Amino acid sequence: MTKQDRIVRGIVYALLTAGSFLMLAPFVWTVSTSLKTQQHVFDVPPQWIPKPATLDNYVDVWSKAPLAYGFLNSATIVVFVLGIGLFTAAMAAYTFAKYEFRFKESIFMALLGTMMIPYSVVMIPQYIGFSEIGWVDTLLPLIVPGLFGHIVTVFFFRQFMQGAIPSDLIDAAKIDGCGYFRTFVTVGLPIAKPAIAAQAALGFMGIWNDFLGPLIYLHTPERQTIQVLIASMQSNYISTSNYPSMMAASIVALVPVILVFFFAQRYFIESMAITGIKG
Repeated sequence: MTKQDRIVRGIVYALLTAGSFLMLAPFVWTVSTSLKTQQHVFDVPPQWIPKPATLDNYVDVWSKAPLAYGFLNSATIVVFVLGIGLFTAAMAAYTFAKYEFRFKESIFMALLGTMMIPYSVVMIPQYIGFSEIGWVDTLLPLIVPGLFGHIVTVFFFRQFMQGAIPSDLIDAAKIDGCGYFRTFVTVGLPIAKPAIAAQAALGFMGIWNDFLGPLIYLHTPERQTIQVLIASMQSNYISTSNYPSMMAASIVALVPVILVFFFAQRYFIESMAITGIKG
């Protein structure tokens, strides 16, 4: 490595380090504020390390707002949508990737075309339909559509399976007497584990942080998700100027996302690599 290369690499590392500090600053400030008392929030100069530090804000929001229900409701949606929806999407993607049937490309292109429809176009018809069957103010409108998979996930899996699953392996399974479903379970799913894990990690963050859907369909506080509960805390549970309690509630909701990202960060990297695979 030449001296010029070392200089360039040092500059890049310095810029990345500075950028990481800028990205982490809001999170660190949120944690710091959640540990402060109300009178020290607007201290000048600002205190990044609160003195004194207190956990009373966390106790306060947990006792006033039904956060336990919010966690349970969000977790219920995540478990059903990811557990069943990813399996359904993988099954559809496997069919589009490895089997030939009439109008396959036309059907797939039509499904991709639905990605161009804004949610605002279907939002009101969906609400009317779910209202007619009595699903409003339940978790069903947020769970049932997700059980059939998402076209983005199907496209992601299809791109992976086209190049990662050898057709010879499928033919060998057929010779051994495996049917379509057994071949998918014994051959397709094990090979597609990296893609499924990557989508599970990304899907968890998307579902956990979803705000618009729960806001539209869930009205009772005990049935709302964690994000909607936090957004309604200022009007229902705590003072609008109680910033430490608001920051504490935000940290409580953020903990599961941080844990998932920490344990599944390699799958995020794999997802970026997998997306570029050509069929």
